[in-house]
Amino acid sequence: MSTETSTPGADATTADATTAEATTTDQVELTIGGMTCASCAARVERKLNKLDGVTATVNYATEKARVDYPQGMAVEELIAQVEATGYTAEPPPPPPDPGGGTVHPAEAAAEAAEDARLRALRDRLLVSAVLTVPVIALAMVPAWQFTNWQWISLALAWPVVVWGAWPFHRAAWTNLRHGASTMDTLVSLGTLAALGWSLYALLFGTAGEPGMTHPFRLTIERTDGGGNIYLEAAAGVTTFILAGRYFEARAKRRSGAALRALLELGARDVGVLRNGREERVPVERLAVGDTFVVRPGEKIGTDGVVVEGSSAVDASMLTGESVPVEVGVGDPVTGATINAGGRLVVRATRVGADTQLARMARLVEEAQNGKAQVQRLADRISGVFVPLVITLAAATLGFWWGTGNGLSAAFTAAVAVLIIACPCALGLATPTALLVGTGRGAQLGVLIRGPEVLESTRRVDTVVLDKTGTVTEGRMTLLSVATADGEDEAEVLRLAGALENASEHPIARAVAAEAAERTGELPTPEDFTNVAGLGVQGVVEGHAVLVGRERLLADWALTLPPELERALAEAAAAGRTAVAVAWDGAARGVLVVADAIKPTSARAIAELRQLGLTPMLLTGDNERVAASVARAVGIDEARVIAEVMPSEKADVVARLKAEGRVVAMVGDGVNDAAALATADLGLAMGTGTDVAIEAADLTLVSGDLRAAGDAIRLARRTLSTIKGNLFWAFAYNVAALPLAAAGLLNPMLAGAAMAFSSVFVVSNSLRLRGFQATRATADA
Repeated sequence: MSTETSTPGADATTADATTAEATTTDQVELTIGGMTCASCAARVERKLNKLDGVTATVNYATEKARVDYPQGMAVEELIAQVEATGYTAEPPPPPPDPGGGTVHPAEAAAEAAEDARLRALRDRLLVSAVLTVPVIALAMVPAWQFTNWQWISLALAWPVVVWGAWPFHRAAWTNLRHGASTMDTLVSLGTLAALGWSLYALLFGTAGEPGMTHPFRLTIERTDGGGNIYLEAAAGVTTFILAGRYFEARAKRRSGAALRALLELGARDVGVLRNGREERVPVERLAVGDTFVVRPGEKIGTDGVVVEGSSAVDASMLTGESVPVEVGVGDPVTGATINAGGRLVVRATRVGADTQLARMARLVEEAQNGKAQVQRLADRISGVFVPLVITLAAATLGFWWGTGNGLSAAFTAAVAVLIIACPCALGLATPTALLVGTGRGAQLGVLIRGPEVLESTRRVDTVVLDKTGTVTEGRMTLLSVATADGEDEAEVLRLAGALENASEHPIARAVAAEAAERTGELPTPEDFTNVAGLGVQGVVEGHAVLVGRERLLADWALTLPPELERALAEAAAAGRTAVAVAWDGAARGVLVVADAIKPTSARAIAELRQLGLTPMLLTGDNERVAASVARAVGIDEARVIAEVMPSEKADVVARLKAEGRVVAMVGDGVNDAAALATADLGLAMGTGTDVAIEAADLTLVSGDLRAAGDAIRLARRTLSTIKGNLFWAFAYNVAALPLAAAGLLNPMLAGAAMAFSSVFVVSNSLRLRGFQATRATADA
């Protein structure tokens, strides 16, 4: 993409100056490899932004860098700059064709490579866990310490520390080359120090002697370190933190799933008319100007214009419009929407990457890439803690050696500082809270995507709600039946339902379903006719029945009595759809149909207010319908935004964010996907489309809007638990560091401190199992 900006001047001098100042830029999206934490993304971003004329944004979650750079600069120069930082960069593959869900080979290769990386990480975790369990068991239970147990522990632990922790060592080395430190640095230093000192103690100290045991003695005393081994700490830290990385990588793996689900929504093949004959071809072979047939119930193959026929098109999945749109010759239609009525012949006007579906896919991807970075808490803490520990270790070595205590004692104290700083509980702090929190959430019908989601929930102050399928049921429902004086309501519904049962229109299906439920089996109509855009007519049990708009009755010279006129006016004022019913020359009733509001929506919105959130309604439906729904559920009409297109939904969310709000978005449809990805926190209804679910951060499985409040409360509670865990994970390290620096660190005291810290972290996380959903309490 290229953009040019210039300012016309009043004279040649001004014009020349303006031309000199004008900038012509290109944009590219690079895939960044080798990042292990959010601080890596920040480092790449800073490095790219040092180039003249370059503006870069790097997102750790999606591993993408969006770079605006001066035209004339080669992309290879940007890639070289990233590689100089210690990471890899690749330009994106050509975009996949949105027709029929086909995927470009380069995209498929990238997917396969990502799957392979995730499997490799899982295998590394499993092998490390199998080797680590006996090492920890032998170290912590003196009764199991048989003769030469320490050598068995070494044989099991060193592959874990060297091979299992290799990703941490590699990242630490990369960070060291660029003068930075992260949690990887801390893990690498601590595990290698623990393994190195254990080797020294086994080979040159007394720890390798047959019969050596670690007695369970919690005393503070100075030792030369020759009898101390820390293999369980080295292996345990590696395994626990590998587990955290695996869970995080598995969550990140799904970041592109929204795009894949979106591209698969389109029709797979289409019936193209060529030389008067219909030929089924893959939709990607459609060209602009081709005409194709769309039968009732089929998806429309691509964007186009109707050239023959009329029908109702269900576009709710794309636009949010709850009532199907009547289309006829000359009307535009959108690919992936569903033909709910008659046969259509459509001329293609946009194909491939130009269609609305493809543009929506780009919107979702751009929103995901532009999402605010959330740095991991452990990395932020490590950024301060690691340099402090290294400085303290160096100072300890210098002090003890300089005061004449010998190199062995000085080295023992310095290594003890590194070992006690190794965060055993830190590896458990986030994954255990996530495991328990997400498990409890799953029990309550709330699925949490990953740890980066949680920090957003704490700051959310505005919640934007989609209407169709979120606040409302998302399908047409018969709400009421008004009858003329002297008419039987059941009979009006039975005859209307019988006629509508022969139609595929969503309103007709709603009427027929309710009629069958209330009156039993419906009779079969005769001479059924669909009157385009007006309704249906036919003969039911000898009665000539009309069901449709008031105009349909007027065509038969039928008028509505005053009571039915009032019912029509009231329905229109409430933003509902009303159809008239007549037979044998007289108007008999009015059926009111609408997308019914979910019975729990009003209570859900009240609960969101109690959480300090400001609810807003955002919909593609018309203003009258939106205002009616807002009034019913307790949303201020001033906070209703209606008649917006899918791309505009994302723009509205972006505008709210620009105003300083922290926005949560709740939606269920394809039209909500970009907005869900744009929001600080996206919540998808589990009863909605896969695209919305994949683009969101949290999924509400039940489709009950009250789950949104429960999801936010659970996420906030999980985040506070993680913070508490991190505090204690570091607190014991900080408390024990003075002992280590003083040379008073007893191995069992260190082990007990590590064990206590780990037990506390796990116990604190398990408290999340007691979280209760407000909707469950209310239902009970």
